[in-house]
Amino acid sequence: MMEVRVLRYFLTVVREESITKAAEVLHITQPTLSRQLAQFEEEVGVRLFNRGTRKIVLTNEGLLLRRRAEEIVDLIDKTERELLEQDELVDGTVTIGAGELASAQILAELIKSTGDRFPLMRYEILTASTDLTKERMDKGLTDIGLLLEPIDIEKYEFVRLKVKERWAVLLQADDPLAPQEYVRREELMDAPLIIPMRGNVQNELLNWFGPSLDRRNIVMTSSMSTNASVMVENGIGRAIIIEGGRPYLDHERLVCRLLFPELSATSVLAWKRGQPFCPAADKFIEHIKKTLV
Repeated sequence: MMEVRVLRYFLTVVREESITKAAEVLHITQPTLSRQLAQFEEEVGVRLFNRGTRKIVLTNEGLLLRRRAEEIVDLIDKTERELLEQDELVDGTVTIGAGELASAQILAELIKSTGDRFPLMRYEILTASTDLTKERMDKGLTDIGLLLEPIDIEKYEFVRLKVKERWAVLLQADDPLAPQEYVRREELMDAPLIIPMRGNVQNELLNWFGPSLDRRNIVMTSSMSTNASVMVENGIGRAIIIEGGRPYLDHERLVCRLLFPELSATSVLAWKRGQPFCPAADKFIEHIKKTLV
């Protein structure tokens, strides 16, 4: 069976009229190229070259093979271009639901890396809690979700991301705790707190605080850290948020300090199992798998 790779070797030798020059062009050694061509002649059962001259001279069989090899290689190159053009012609919008998480950086990198291959694809990102994103995914309104665990993932295909989502406390810049690198749980017991609205997350946080926490100090729940930060700035309380949820803080007004002992979580990129998707979403999911799995 003829290999396309060897046909390309053969055509390079014909073009350069020298095995030595062809080997340089192909970035392989001359003995390797000579061996490949000898094996090729043995496989096809005919002599392709008249040896013993300073330049490569083709036999009649070699001349025939050159014409056919050029046709074969041109057809393969054309097919590859057409397949790439089909990718470039993929048009449509990928709908994504995403929490305010550190792993949003990975999502941005995935979107950026699809740009050259799928220039017509567009993206719609709804910043929302995990519960709302899951609800929209179940209704077919959102294709892909960036979801914070813990979460019931049974109905979904997913890729777990390697980013550690660390919990932190958001403080006013002049808060007595602001100069510290970490904030201990006992330092948060006696002041108003704003915590996430999600039930599963609340349970994780309440377990971290332990039974000593007076739940009357929880003055507010919030689904988004952006709104929680507005409340902190206005003196409503200190907010427990994911550290990566507020990457661009004005540190003259607000600061973010990690909790100690550390409390962290993981996140997933997920899509509903068995859900029919538009071509754009199918291509993006395929890209997720190839890139992250």
